[in-house]
Amino acid sequence: MNQVNIALIGTGRIGRLHARNLAYRVPGARLLAIVDVLPDAAQACASETQVGEVCSDYRAVLERRDVDAVAICASTNMHARIVQDAAAAGKHIFCEKPLDLDLGRIDAMLAAVHRAGVKLQVGFNRRFDVHFRRVRDIVASGEIGVPHVVRICSRDPAPPPLAYIKVSGGLFLDQTIHDFDMARFVIGREVRELYAAGEVLVDPAIGEAGDVDTAVVTLRYDGGAIGCIDNSRKAVYGYDQRLEVFGSRGVASAANPRPDTAEWSTADAVHSSMLGFFFIERYTDSYIAEMRAFVECIQQDKPPEVGGADGRAAVVLGYAAKKSLAENRPVRLEEVATPKE
Repeated sequence: MNQVNIALIGTGRIGRLHARNLAYRVPGARLLAIVDVLPDAAQACASETQVGEVCSDYRAVLERRDVDAVAICASTNMHARIVQDAAAAGKHIFCEKPLDLDLGRIDAMLAAVHRAGVKLQVGFNRRFDVHFRRVRDIVASGEIGVPHVVRICSRDPAPPPLAYIKVSGGLFLDQTIHDFDMARFVIGREVRELYAAGEVLVDPAIGEAGDVDTAVVTLRYDGGAIGCIDNSRKAVYGYDQRLEVFGSRGVASAANPRPDTAEWSTADAVHSSMLGFFFIERYTDSYIAEMRAFVECIQQDKPPEVGGADGRAAVVLGYAAKKSLAENRPVRLEEVATPKE
């Protein structure tokens, strides 16, 4: 297959980003249709990307024989239904994270994908960031020996709107979920146990909504490595994203990339450019790379680099962290890995 025809479902902030990338920056992709329950939003996205087909019901594009795949960027509560319908229609699937907030529904999604024999890639774009990926490759090469300690720093410049926090699943299933995926990806090992500590230090309203805005999660891996993730909803200096793996023969790390490398000194201090202040500008290239990988896995008939099992594993880690925080104790992953009947 030389060209992959894709319908995009959901034109919120991340949907519009993917639409622009598919339309202009991903070789081999053709953005064929735009779907949103809000017709004006769909039309605005279509106009921006020069797409002629617009509709409000995703089932209409699933019926089209010329649609090879769908990019699901709708709200999380719609993911399970759309994934299962898309699989039944024989469409390959890109789905934004999290797959769902319920493990039982995730299992139903993965079963539908398996039955249909279609591809499912989950939107963990940070795996495609060149800086983080380079650290992973160094670790995989054995150059720094056996991994001993993984450190992940992930701090947002400002909290999202309170209305979003209330439906997001909370910090661990919204923000930290990316770091849980990175924790597995960077050393290629599974986490067996974690302990989460969290506080409300940024905005009391977040606590009133039942969430925390500042957290540290320690991880114990299969094989004995230890990890640490620290999160904050508000880093006043910018979008802070760092990674380090310390091993038996050395260390590999990725610092924050800056808009430029200029540095200037005065009598008072040494200065450099501020960090980026938005996740889209920090991860611009990784969003393009993940869609290129999705298209290539269809063209070359190979497994997606980030599959459904990866999407499920990150949600399990999120629920383990929530349980640990609520019960103030370490939680083994097996305690939450199986959905309740």
